[in-house]
Amino acid sequence: MLDTLAIPTQTTSASRLSQLDLANLEFGKHFSDHMFVVDYQDGEWQNPQILPYGDFTVSPANSALHYGQAIFEGLKAYKNEQGAITIFRPYDNLARMNTSAERMCMPAIPEELFIQGLKQLVRLDAEWVPSAPNTALYIRPFMFATDGMLGVRPSETYRFAIITCPVGAFFGKPLRVRFEEKYVRSAEGGAGFAKNAGNYGAALYPTKLAQDAGYHQLLWTDASQHRFIEESGTMNVAFIINGTLVTPALSTSILDGITRRSVLQIARDWGMPVEERKVAATEVMEAIQNGTLTEAFGIGTAVTIAPITVIGYQGQDYLLPELTSDSFARRVLQALDDIRTGVAPDTHNWIVTI
Repeated sequence: MLDTLAIPTQTTSASRLSQLDLANLEFGKHFSDHMFVVDYQDGEWQNPQILPYGDFTVSPANSALHYGQAIFEGLKAYKNEQGAITIFRPYDNLARMNTSAERMCMPAIPEELFIQGLKQLVRLDAEWVPSAPNTALYIRPFMFATDGMLGVRPSETYRFAIITCPVGAFFGKPLRVRFEEKYVRSAEGGAGFAKNAGNYGAALYPTKLAQDAGYHQLLWTDASQHRFIEESGTMNVAFIINGTLVTPALSTSILDGITRRSVLQIARDWGMPVEERKVAATEVMEAIQNGTLTEAFGIGTAVTIAPITVIGYQGQDYLLPELTSDSFARRVLQALDDIRTGVAPDTHNWIVTI
């Protein structure tokens, strides 16, 4: 394990913290003062360091730009009621990042490198962690190939880095979504379960078409038949049908969301029936029409819980019931907030305190 002082740190001489408007935290635009960086070459990770946030220089022949070897993660840090900084489930993010790395033929990141770099970076930029409700420090670990040559093969060199940014709510209101029955986010046997950059790039065009039509996001369906629901935009998705929490079962085309895992665990803790299975579009539409579907929501790190208010299906919009104070989506969001901020006990050991 790396010692707490083992990562050399070059602090910035010109902090941008005073420029931060805490009342207007637009997601992903205001980056903290420092970043963690480490390069991989000759078969091992070399000389980790923390540097002032700044640009990278890459070759025009950079293999990530040409062949797509790029992966990332997303997690958050919070201030609890005692003023300490907590990070939600970082070990799970590391495990998933290494799953993505294996799928994309990239090197695994050692636990001590990831966790120590993360802790030391967040500790250094502690003043960037906001404390207002619905705010957090978003943490973006990422890795990309750095070979400067053209050739369809795995790179021999890579860069892993972590950057952070204070954020507010990702969506300001409930979502309008529609089923996607033409374009495909990912196919079975593909890389949909990995957080690789190409998954998101391929989704931009169909998402733009939906947004041009008045929706916020899509309900992705399976690649072969467009019958079964997979994800909603960049989130996992769940439904409350007949009092049961129903969500698509994980597969090689569905991301194993860490917030998804947390929501399912809390539902089970509460004694709520949970089903992880194939969910047909027709089943959801029938449940809306007969009144047995009471809630639908996206689940993800950026949004935590994003309630869905309208579902578009084959040219027609269907309005979902309004949430109440007793709605599962609201209660589980509050439960997660309470765990992350120390109001409720962390019975599953999800929290790492800096």
